[in-house]
Amino acid sequence: MLETPQLFPVLWGLRTFYSLRGEHHTAREMGEKVLRLAQNAKDRTLLLEAHYALAAPLLTLGEFALAREHDEQGVALYDPQQHRSHALLYGQDPGVGCLAHRSMALWHLGYADQALKSSHDALTLAHERAHPYSLAFTLTFAAWIHQLRREEQTVRERAEATIALCSEHGFTMWLTVGTILRGWALAKQGQGEAGIVQMHRGLAALRAVGAEGLRPLWLTMLAEACEGTGQVEQGLNVLAEALTLVEKNGEWGAGAELYRLKGTLMLQSKTSLGPVSGRSQASQDQSRGPDPRPLTSDSQAEAEACFLKAIKIAQRQSAKSLELRAVMSLSRLWQKHGKKDEARQLLAEIYGWFTEGLDTKDLQEAKRLIEELS
Repeated sequence: MLETPQLFPVLWGLRTFYSLRGEHHTAREMGEKVLRLAQNAKDRTLLLEAHYALAAPLLTLGEFALAREHDEQGVALYDPQQHRSHALLYGQDPGVGCLAHRSMALWHLGYADQALKSSHDALTLAHERAHPYSLAFTLTFAAWIHQLRREEQTVRERAEATIALCSEHGFTMWLTVGTILRGWALAKQGQGEAGIVQMHRGLAALRAVGAEGLRPLWLTMLAEACEGTGQVEQGLNVLAEALTLVEKNGEWGAGAELYRLKGTLMLQSKTSLGPVSGRSQASQDQSRGPDPRPLTSDSQAEAEACFLKAIKIAQRQSAKSLELRAVMSLSRLWQKHGKKDEARQLLAEIYGWFTEGLDTKDLQEAKRLIEELS
């Protein structure tokens, strides 16, 4: 039987393999095994890598509070001098990894300013390490954080820096992710078609190498770009693929935003994408006609159900930032249909929870919407 020093890196590598394949529950199992090995060995160096290894699949599975806990423990154990060699042993600096992952957990949990600081700390450390792969990883996560904060220009800048670095060193994985993020930024900046082409290119490149992990997240960004260019049905098709993958692989970290976007696109669609209980087949067939038609009560009900499901998922995950977005979408729908008081009460409650990030676009929009509903 292999001893801990030999077994640990094998299981650590398997965790990475399963994460990239999109097999997140198995990746979590590998992460838990390496953590038990490290705990049994009472080895602080192995514990650092174990906490980092376990935090990654927890983020993807939507267990943001637990992911943050492991990242915090990793950050506490990290010593820049003692662990300098880890980038060579495991391919990446663990301090950089824990800080970058922590930034993602913090944003989802509702701490936008702390998330940005953790991202900046990760970038600072990555530049100090002068380890190209760790820097590529961190630049990608920095672009992702700004994408969550809806700061398109900074996303583009970080993504372009990622693409340049990865092109120089041949880091295919982060090159393709950088391409997707750059495409999203272009689409949000008014270059919708060009951005969507880039996103499709990145998605195809990831699939070509078998990297299915995080695909629902990238598809969510693509659907948002489709919405911005009026490609509603295409966006709904993209979300259908993403939701199938979520159900298959348990990648519920993207679940709330997927359902929120689905509801948003349904409200813009010419057809109701039921089926809805109680509708006749003739009614469903008629709704699929080519002519534009007024929004039906059925499509409103379907969209409302999507927003409510998004809220439920976010609440289960303590994902306050995603809950805020879903509540805003529901509040706008209720506002149009005479439920202003209910909308204001629901939105004011979630908005009042936040103590930071008040200058971010989401919270600024929430504040304006509360004023409109008053």
